[in-house]
Amino acid sequence: MPESLIEELPKIVKQGKKEAQRILDGLSKSSRVTLQTNELVLPAKDSADLYRGKIKEESPTHTHFGFQNRLIYGDNLLAMQALLAGDAETPSMRGKIDLIYIDPPFDSKADYRTKIHLPGTDIEQRPTAIEQFAYSDTWKDGTASYLQMMVPRLVLMRELLSEQGSIYVHIDWHVGHYLKVILDDIFGKDNFRNEVIWYYGERQLPTATKFNNKHEVIYYYSKSKDPYFKMVFKPFSKDYIKKFFKKDENGRYYTSTDGGKGKPRYKRYLDESPGIAMDTVWDDIKMIGSIAMKKERVNYQTQKPEALLKRIIEASCPENGTVADFFAGSGTTGAVAEKLGRKWIMSDLGKPACMITRKRLIDQDADPFIFQSIGDYQKEQFEKSEFRTIRDLAHVIINLYGATPFPSNEGAPANAGYIKQSRTLVVVDSPSKMTGYNTLKRAQEFRNRYAGGWKKVVVLGWNFVSDIGQIIRNLNDKNLEVLVIPPDLLDKLKTKAKYKKLIDSKKIRFSSLQYLKVKPVKIEDHYDGKNHRMTIELDNYVLLSPDALPLDDKNQEKLAKVISDDPLALIEYWSIDPDYDGEVFRSKWQDYRQNVANDNDPFRVVRKAELVIPKENRRRRVCVKAVDVFGFESATVLEVM
Repeated sequence: MPESLIEELPKIVKQGKKEAQRILDGLSKSSRVTLQTNELVLPAKDSADLYRGKIKEESPTHTHFGFQNRLIYGDNLLAMQALLAGDAETPSMRGKIDLIYIDPPFDSKADYRTKIHLPGTDIEQRPTAIEQFAYSDTWKDGTASYLQMMVPRLVLMRELLSEQGSIYVHIDWHVGHYLKVILDDIFGKDNFRNEVIWYYGERQLPTATKFNNKHEVIYYYSKSKDPYFKMVFKPFSKDYIKKFFKKDENGRYYTSTDGGKGKPRYKRYLDESPGIAMDTVWDDIKMIGSIAMKKERVNYQTQKPEALLKRIIEASCPENGTVADFFAGSGTTGAVAEKLGRKWIMSDLGKPACMITRKRLIDQDADPFIFQSIGDYQKEQFEKSEFRTIRDLAHVIINLYGATPFPSNEGAPANAGYIKQSRTLVVVDSPSKMTGYNTLKRAQEFRNRYAGGWKKVVVLGWNFVSDIGQIIRNLNDKNLEVLVIPPDLLDKLKTKAKYKKLIDSKKIRFSSLQYLKVKPVKIEDHYDGKNHRMTIELDNYVLLSPDALPLDDKNQEKLAKVISDDPLALIEYWSIDPDYDGEVFRSKWQDYRQNVANDNDPFRVVRKAELVIPKENRRRRVCVKAVDVFGFESATVLEVM
């Protein structure tokens, strides 16, 4: 008979702790995981303030020095590794986080599809390939797989917490009792502080087989016996006031103790009372789906109310402390921490989650923050695979593309192959590199010089520099083709034996890159005589391989029509750095769908931006970045006087 979950649990904990220790032992290695900064966001959404030149400037704490609020896209296990390790620009966060709140997914049957609203139609998108593999791994063997996912992550979270730090784990009845045992083991049974019941009490239809579920559970643990904690209070209810308070001659409500002879010993006025000290049943916070919470909704399925996070943060994070959420979802934790003056770190594996969170923070005019991703995701996947060398992996990919690898004795690069009939060379870039200008130039030289010259060269890459589209256009070489290796390929190639099945299936697609086109930048004198007015206008957006997206046939047809009618309608978010230094993209202007302040169109971004910049007689590099509704990012850099 198969083992029960209770019998498996000790093995799951042991295996998870072993994985966490392997990660901790490797933090000092040169091959450690790093974070790649995509954008330094200085919230200044398309507005009159920006036109008047009131661009929010970076303070030293939001550039390369000190702490940076950050939103990280990618697997939280890798994100936490990078935070623990630190890098040349950011010190390690080990023992520096005051509060962690997590709301991990706890429903194996949850629908992770995203509905995208476009002009005249809606498109339903399945999770990205990377997300699909993460979700399938999480629930591969049901609850056992889920717990295997959680154990090493909880161990790393404990390492990130300060000695006075706390963690709140938000869970429901599916797996909460198993997770409670694991939390006891990792954080210590004596450090279990409370089981909080969030009773939301929404009306539900009766069921025939069980009672209605009307609450969720939050487990509160501390790292040590002396955590930071500040009691929070909730207001008195109307019934409580009516029962225990009186009105004085000025109409103020008060309560008193009897001092004898009809005289009160003391009076405590309602407007001077903090309220009732919170207990462990929180029944005064509504679900985000209720009518009362309509203004707070950001159309994210698992969004939690701000009042819930406000209570947790005020109780367990000191002023100017640091809050982290490694299953960030719609970004409620960071949004509330920002309003309460706390620092924050958030990460999520879902592209839609990160896109919603970034817009939400800009909408509330947050302080500058950085948006990062896992810089070496494919490298990490490669190291977990059975391939011993990059050459072995490259040869498999060359075969999957339909080409033949060069033998090692023919003087060609180890990552190259050929298609003899069409005189085409194929070059596979490393999963640990960002494919850019140098790679493409070497590929051109290889094509022109090797064995008398070849007709064409195809470069297959994993990760690309953000302005790769412009680099390709500037090279203007019709016999150079650049294609994207499917991001889930290494997951499918966990064993070398599997690639033969993939070749037979002919289902591997190497897709083209998308790119953004911008009209020539205009610079004119501003009416104040001291500044210039810079005008930047989007021209076109090219999504070359819509068939590679996780869409069914019906949604592919809808997308094709949008591409034909109005390709710029696919832009979800775009931003501008008017003085790009070639290293850090400083987003000093942003617009995005649902921002209707200037155009009253929730389905399209504005196409033109006007920035006021200091008048200087020098050449400027202007970088424009765009993210489409599917989360693909592209950029273009223009030089102007």
